[in-house]
Amino acid sequence: MIAHLQGRLVEKLPTEVVIDCNGVGYQINISLHTFSLLPNSENIKLFTFLLVKEDSHTLYGFVEKSERELFKLLISVSGVGAGTARTMLSSLDPKQIINAIGTGDVATIQSIKGIGIKTAQRVILDLKDKVLKLYDLEEVSVAGYNTNKDEALSALEVLGFNKKMAEKAIDKIVKVTPDANVESIIKQALKNL
Repeated sequence: MIAHLQGRLVEKLPTEVVIDCNGVGYQINISLHTFSLLPNSENIKLFTFLLVKEDSHTLYGFVEKSERELFKLLISVSGVGAGTARTMLSSLDPKQIINAIGTGDVATIQSIKGIGIKTAQRVILDLKDKVLKLYDLEEVSVAGYNTNKDEALSALEVLGFNKKMAEKAIDKIVKVTPDANVESIIKQALKNL
C-alpha cells in the first residue's frame, strides 16, 4: 500500500491533483476539504489510500491523517463506496461528520447529496461505537432522534399520506409513548389520519 506521496504539485483541481515524484506523476482523488487545505507551495505531501478493485487502482489523498482514517471508516459501511465517502468529506468538515455520527444526527448525514435515510442510519449504526472510541467522545443522544419515528413516517408516505399530517400524528404518538415500536406507531397514526 502507498501510505503517502511527497513531491511537486503539477496539477491542482477541486477533485484531483497530480503529484510528480521523481519523474512519475501520480493522479490522486481528493475531497474539497483537502483541496481547501492544500498549501500554496509547489512541494506537498499527501497521506494516501489505494483502493484496489477488479478493474482499477485508485489513489485517494488527504492533507490530514485523521481525514484518511475517517474515509477508511466510511467505506467500511455497506452501501458507502469511495465516491460517496469523498462526497461526504467534500460536503461536511470531518469534525462535523464525526460529531453527527457520535450524536446519532441522521439529518446532518442525510443532508449530504446522494445519502438517503437508510444509508445515513446505517452509517451511524455501524460507526457510532468506533467513532466514540476512536475520537474519545462521550455518547450524546440528540433529542427527537427516533429511528422508529422515521421508519413509520416513511411507511405512511409510501401509503400515500401527506408528510406534514403524518409527521404531526406520529409526533403526538411518540410524545405519549416514546418507546413505541414502528408497527404500533403506524397503527395508531392510521387511526388518527
